[in-house]
Amino acid sequence: MAVVFRGGVGLLLCVCVLLVPPAAAAVAADTTRAPNFSAEAVLLVDLDGRVIFAKNADNERAPASLVKLMTLYLACEDLDAGRADADEMVTVSHHAATVARYRMGLRTGEEVPLRVLLEGVAIASANDAASALAERLGGGDEATFVWRMNDKARELGLTGTRFTNPHGLPDPIQRSNARDLAVLTGKLIHDYPMSRPLLGGQTFIYRGRVYARHIPLFSDPGGVQALKTGFTQEAGYNLAVSAWRGGQQFLMIVLGARTRALSFLDAKKLLHYGFVETGLEPDVVKPAPGRKSVRTRRATATRP
Repeated sequence: MAVVFRGGVGLLLCVCVLLVPPAAAAVAADTTRAPNFSAEAVLLVDLDGRVIFAKNADNERAPASLVKLMTLYLACEDLDAGRADADEMVTVSHHAATVARYRMGLRTGEEVPLRVLLEGVAIASANDAASALAERLGGGDEATFVWRMNDKARELGLTGTRFTNPHGLPDPIQRSNARDLAVLTGKLIHDYPMSRPLLGGQTFIYRGRVYARHIPLFSDPGGVQALKTGFTQEAGYNLAVSAWRGGQQFLMIVLGARTRALSFLDAKKLLHYGFVETGLEPDVVKPAPGRKSVRTRRATATRP
């Protein structure tokens, strides 16, 4: 069921508002202007913490590669603290090289700059890059890194989220929801601005090969500047998006779309709805099918 929330809160309450149960938020009765979305769950919030639109925001879902947002968060945390260096070389283990697709094609024993692994995780959504990064930041043990992921989830208040791996491949225990993922996306971009060019990147080159992702939302006038995708058969098509428009920032989560194209369409409709609700775009009401607009009818009536 889709629910529209209205009413602003202060900037410092952004994360707190996202963590408030839906029953505790103010709900507007008028939902007639809200669009329909094909995805199983969607959530749109602004930087002030106002939930502009929510559909099944607390329903448990498989996060797929949106798990990599936490992998990036911990990587940025370690870089910021000096526990890792973007230019250091990371040796790829057999485990990382053979993790299930999608992969960059890293080879066992290969030494890769840590910054390339970051690009592989953020842009290529490569599972081998995520696993190699997790092993490096977990002291050589991926399980230790996963423990850190869950510990950080608890610290951030992500009560509906459980991690079992650093890449998002299917696991019945690994779950999250749109509300938690919005908090995580917002914290990643706010706490570590270095993540913005990673999540906003579309290509990178490693050893002569160009790795690219083709995201139509980046070329849309909606102001999308940071984005992470995810897909498994179980999860469907997932999106985490940050967009800037007219000096305002929006965070958006789409979970469980049936196709890649539908996930982008839902995202575009959701952003437009947010722009109208916040006054950044006019609300254009289309005439009902088969009926002419008032202006057209009057023009027709005055013709000789």
